[in-house]
Amino acid sequence: MAEVLLYHHIQGLTDGVRAFADDLRRAGHTVHAPDLFDGHTFDSIEEGFGYAREAGLDAIREQGAAAADGLGPGLVYAGFSFGVTIAQRLAQTRPGARGALLVYSCLPISEFGAAWPEGVPVQIHGKADDEFFDEDLPAARELAGSTVDAELFLYPGDQHLFADSSLDAYDPEAAALLMERVHTFLASV
Repeated sequence: MAEVLLYHHIQGLTDGVRAFADDLRRAGHTVHAPDLFDGHTFDSIEEGFGYAREAGLDAIREQGAAAADGLGPGLVYAGFSFGVTIAQRLAQTRPGARGALLVYSCLPISEFGAAWPEGVPVQIHGKADDEFFDEDLPAARELAGSTVDAELFLYPGDQHLFADSSLDAYDPEAAALLMERVHTFLASV
């Protein structure tokens, strides 16, 4: 079983993110899901970004990276949208990463190094017509094409946070397929 460090999206550690983590736990995985927003959740992406800007985006990211301290190596770093900025950084820069799950977002590999780390599998998930993921799609395709350890999954539709069951953007069919793929991934790392 895998040990996963899961970072929430810009709307906070919502009930849907908690449910996702709980699903992984029921499958036998150890999942750490730090609350980087101190209990705050938001009804919209814009409200979440407003809070994060006020609190300091870099400070929140550093708090997220610090959550990995003391957990040891061998983690799968997972992030939803904003959380990808932390998860991808750690997967690329911390020795011993077992894998990465980048959901709704992907940064250029060059943000954190010259290449994706050898032997670190990664899955990238996003909606084909999501306006937010669309700007990350070139980076996702670059990452997927840079290593045999990467998979890029595009789902039909335009919802951004589609696997969060507590939000209006929730797409049960796509979320179920994403979860199936995540379970397969975690079973293989």
